[in-house]
Amino acid sequence: MMIERRHFKKRIKAALRRSRAVALLGPRQCGKTTLAREFVDIKSGNYFDLEDPESVARLANPKTALSRLKGLVVIDEVQRRPELFGVLRVLLDRAPLPAKFLILGSASPDLLRQSSESLAGRLETVIMAGFSLDEVGVEKSSRLWLRGGFPLSYLAKSGTDSFTWRKNFIQMFLERDLRQQGINIPALSLHRFWAMLAHSNAQIWNAADPARSLGMSQPTIRSYLDILTGVFMVRQLQPWHANIKKRQVKAPKIYIRDTGILHALLGLKTESDLLGYPRCGASWEGYVIEEVIRAVEPDDVYFWATHNGAEIDLIFLKAGKMYGVECKRADAPDATPSMRIALEDLKLKHIFVIYPGQQHYLVHKQIEVLSLEAFLGKLKS
Repeated sequence: MMIERRHFKKRIKAALRRSRAVALLGPRQCGKTTLAREFVDIKSGNYFDLEDPESVARLANPKTALSRLKGLVVIDEVQRRPELFGVLRVLLDRAPLPAKFLILGSASPDLLRQSSESLAGRLETVIMAGFSLDEVGVEKSSRLWLRGGFPLSYLAKSGTDSFTWRKNFIQMFLERDLRQQGINIPALSLHRFWAMLAHSNAQIWNAADPARSLGMSQPTIRSYLDILTGVFMVRQLQPWHANIKKRQVKAPKIYIRDTGILHALLGLKTESDLLGYPRCGASWEGYVIEEVIRAVEPDDVYFWATHNGAEIDLIFLKAGKMYGVECKRADAPDATPSMRIALEDLKLKHIFVIYPGQQHYLVHKQIEVLSLEAFLGKLKS
């Protein structure tokens, strides 16, 4: 079964037209390499996989090897050779420019500091993730929520195969992949912390509790969180601070970005397990938020909460306007005091209340209840 990644393919083509180099970043196994192979023949001399000893040998003298190439050059797993960024800066300043570069990495720009420092003004970044609902089809929503978007998990022949793949992915990610990026933290410690985050999914971050439970300092715990954020496993959704008199929450909310990984960490193997999980709504909230962010491509995203209990799950800015999203796993959501407070205090243009049902209705002239599928459809219309 082949699922087209049309959206990312279009974005990469547009970025390559504008920029001298494009960084395609995202978690391991999300499909970056498969997509890049649609741009360059892997058997050609213009493709380098830095996990392949042959490619590494060809780059023993990187400037010499790369300077003679023309067209598009792809370098996969670039974080394994950070010294290449200095060479790329020199090559990208040539005039006329004989080659453009598509570089693939499994770490965020914050971890790939060499790219921002060495290639400033030359590099455009595209962040990739696993399959989205738009790619797999709305009829597969339950499967995508349970298994997550990693292609090998989503496409597995059975639920058992999918769950096994995710458990193995987590183990290999901790024991091998992070070490290859120079992150030398005991796998067991980071796994315990990651599992603890899973049990706190969609909650406001407080470093004190995991630090106390794991017997570690709060700075160490924060560094663990930043590492998992930097490799696209965790989203830290920052709080929006409005200029109002109410005391507002200033800590981020934490989400495991892929719900399949979340469910593997929680031991939820089947849809029945998931629906019976006491915090099922928190999982569904994270699923919806990731889908909304990917579909909207907002200028910025936040959540908002006050110490009096008013809260909006997601606030996004788009074209100078601010919108709210509430995720309600309920049969017939209605307007809440929090929504009315947010409309007044934050001057939101509109609030979308996304729920699992299929009815589409207004509960206020600025508050609309609809399904995730209907919300995604509105963006296309």
